[in-house]
Amino acid sequence: MPTYQQAAALVQSAGTDYSKESYRPQFHYSPPAMWLNDPNGMVYFEGEYHLMYQHHPESTVWGPMHWGHAVSKDLVAWETLPVAMSPDHNGAIFSGCAVVDWKDTSGFFDGGSGLVAIFTHADIYPDSDRPRQRQSLAYSKDKGRSWTFYTGNPVLSDTGITDFRDPKVFWMEEAGVWVMVLACGDHIRFYRSANLKDWDFASEFGKSDGSHYGVWECPDLFELPIDGSNRKKWVLIVSIGDNPDYPEGSKTQYYIGSFDGWKFVNENAPDTVLWLDEGRDNYAAVSWSDIPEEDGRRVIIGWMSNWRYANQTPTASWRGAATLPRVLSLTSRNGSVALTQMPVQEIERLREESFSWNGVAVTPEVPFIHKTNNDLLEIEANIDIRSGDEVHIQLKSSGQSETIIGYDPVREWLFIDRSKSGLTDFNPSFACKHGARVAPENGSIKLRIWLDRSAVEVFAGEGLVALTDQIFPDNPIDSVWISTESGRAELNSLHIHTLNSIYKPGNSTEQVSRRVNV
Repeated sequence: MPTYQQAAALVQSAGTDYSKESYRPQFHYSPPAMWLNDPNGMVYFEGEYHLMYQHHPESTVWGPMHWGHAVSKDLVAWETLPVAMSPDHNGAIFSGCAVVDWKDTSGFFDGGSGLVAIFTHADIYPDSDRPRQRQSLAYSKDKGRSWTFYTGNPVLSDTGITDFRDPKVFWMEEAGVWVMVLACGDHIRFYRSANLKDWDFASEFGKSDGSHYGVWECPDLFELPIDGSNRKKWVLIVSIGDNPDYPEGSKTQYYIGSFDGWKFVNENAPDTVLWLDEGRDNYAAVSWSDIPEEDGRRVIIGWMSNWRYANQTPTASWRGAATLPRVLSLTSRNGSVALTQMPVQEIERLREESFSWNGVAVTPEVPFIHKTNNDLLEIEANIDIRSGDEVHIQLKSSGQSETIIGYDPVREWLFIDRSKSGLTDFNPSFACKHGARVAPENGSIKLRIWLDRSAVEVFAGEGLVALTDQIFPDNPIDSVWISTESGRAELNSLHIHTLNSIYKPGNSTEQVSRRVNV
């Protein structure tokens, strides 16, 4: 296996065309080479969105963690920068966050402002095989191009807790303090600091709330308005690690409640479980810090994989990708408040050609068929399902692969079936059919679907339900079929947009005629 530097040199010397790689996502971020998992250190500063991530630069499987680094001006096109942070005498660089220290509360910036990363240093307790996880700081005075470890690291530790990691920090203006949200095995702990260096315990949450089928990881906490009003709620996000006894593998849940700077209070019953994404491949999702107030969005991104099979997915020179960036909102539905999510509008800039239809009836004998020579698609579908028959949107390749996005009106169930989606035998859990309840509105369902070379993201009900799945077709997907199992359904409206690759210079419309599996 080449080193990171050798791999980078090889890519540069070979002039690798990412648009020709069989499973390389074309509008989702992926590392040029080697391993990626959790998003880290996402922060907006001086016109750039920073996306850092768990990265093993020596292998395509998980290993000694570094922070990889990419930046974007529009959340669409990404420039990969050199590795931001590498392991030092305190250990590997596990997950964490980054903030803008506008007021120089840390004293790192000589009265100015700059970026501070708060992350978990991971090693082993001396003379032991017990993992040790402690929180540390690094700072950057040059827009994230170089990082300096704080000489006082670590700044927070607890010898009584083994899983003690993944800090998410934000400035709470009304309290005049930094708040840290930390994953601690089976619960969340909150800490407070005036300077990012000295932390005091505030409270804990969650030992009896929500799902506990795996270790808790990668928390986030933020406030959102409800339906754009002045009424607000706090949202706490918690990811859950893989448990062999549960078919879903790793997954992410959320809570809605209140937070006063000290304590989070869940407004739902403790046994209520709210899933961020009902697909198999959206994990460790956290949001960007310091997006300008005039923008007003809370934007989140996740790791598009699952610990059940993350080290086994069938890519060669790289492994792991990020979901599309998504805008989070709160909405009132049926007397309760729910989280909604939709990809950022900037993604629409990738649209190339658009095709539209209205009032099309489909049956098993007369399906709707759209052929395409572009396997990058955005689909908007409004489907009348009052006939009570199951509707299928089939994404088919010229080979034997097909991924089905279906809706069962009787069960009010939206699903993805990837059992015949292409390469699935690398792990017995991958070939599956799974979904979530989606209630129709006025006898119809509305879907937004993004299809990339090795991923499909489905959003229903204006983002009330999301399903994110990896797929590995045997050949490029070249047709969209819509039909019913029996009876008929009507496509009230259907829009199919072909998308440009972010890797084509100037978003050229040149089609790729041959791909290689790398």
